[in-house]
Order: sequence, then structure tokens, then C-alpha cells
Amino acid sequence: MDREIVKPRVRRVLETALDCDDLPRSAAFYKQLLAITPMLDTERLVAIDAGEGTVLLLFQKGTASSVVLPGGLVPAHDSGGPGHLAFAIDRDALPAWEARLAELQVVVESRVTWERGGVSLYFRDPDDRLLELATPGLWPSY
Repeated sequence: MDREIVKPRVRRVLETALDCDDLPRSAAFYKQLLAITPMLDTERLVAIDAGEGTVLLLFQKGTASSVVLPGGLVPAHDSGGPGHLAFAIDRDALPAWEARLAELQVVVESRVTWERGGVSLYFRDPDDRLLELATPGLWPSY
């Protein structure tokens, strides 16, 4: 009797970690942008609820070290230089996000309408990372 091998699946990306040149400045940007109070706010780390069970971790650059907790060791890690992060938004929320960015004086570098009908707005955070607000219709999975 042949047994089918069950392949485990990832449910979603749970955490995204970003290193920040100036953590208070970057934390203020994300708190304003997302209109949210952090779940954790320390000199080394700010943890923000990024929606639907995901967490945005902002680390002060240069503080990567292992952390010993009662439940075990969290190994040292860092995320390197500028990168890219996309936030999923509803299609009908796009005008409100455009108004929010304008209110915060955040410059939208580009707006893209994708083949599948999704729309992306691209802009930068204080650490020069490319951020994206993306509606459904970008990928086959979104």
C-alpha cells in the first residue's frame, strides 16, 4: 500500500523584521502610517500589528544579538540594508490610503495597475526601503 506523503504548508508570513538607522524615527513613521499603537516598544525593538495575524518588527540597527528568554534562546539576526515590504489592502480602501499618504506628506513614487487588475502604490520609509500598498490582483495567490 502506497502512502501519500503529506507536505506541510506555511499559513502565512508571521513576522517581517526591518533594521532601522533611527528606531524612534522609523517607529513614528509606521505608527502614523498605520494609525496603530505598538504591541511592544523598547529601545531595541518595536513590534507592530501589521494585520491578519502578522507582525512588523522594527529593530535598531546594530543591536543584533541573541536574546535569552525563559522559553529558550532567540538567535541573533539582522535584515541588512534597504529592502521591500508590501502591505495588502482592500481595493475599495485605495482612495483612503492615497489620501492618508498625502496627509502625511509621503511621496508616492509610482502607481502600477497589474495584468490581474491589482493596483500598487510605491513609496519610501525613513530608511529608504521601498514600501508598497497592494490590492488583490497582483499574484495568482493574491
